[in-house]
Amino acid sequence: MTGSAMNNGIVERVGYITRVQSFSACHRLHSIHLTDEDNVKVYGKCNNPHGHGHNYRVEVTVRGKIDNTTGMIMNLTDLKRCIEEVIMIPLDHKNLDKDVPYFTNIASTTENLAVYIWNNMVKAIAPNMLYEIKIHETDKNIVIYRGE
Repeated sequence: MTGSAMNNGIVERVGYITRVQSFSACHRLHSIHLTDEDNVKVYGKCNNPHGHGHNYRVEVTVRGKIDNTTGMIMNLTDLKRCIEEVIMIPLDHKNLDKDVPYFTNIASTTENLAVYIWNNMVKAIAPNMLYEIKIHETDKNIVIYRGE
């Protein structure tokens, strides 16, 4: 029986829920660990001193047992609230480098943004439920992070 297990005659099924949220933010790709010349070589036009912006699309996926009583893995209202607190309030319409302390000494790449979101989402939901953070920086650039 794939994706299910028996527990005292009750079938335990595991499922995944993904909620999608969009937000806008600007940043400058720049590493304090590189010289200005090396930053231009590594990040190119994305190292523009005035920054640039994105309309990010984030997919937050949780994994868990489907409750036999409620039929849910997690109440979507709770997931929506967590996303509001972890993503929307601190990141939407912000300058990642100037408004989000996490990026003071860390380059605000989409990879690091995924780690930031993971680290904060994992604190906001039940243990071992967060499965994946997927960020669409553009239609062609997508980052996936699973806490590894």
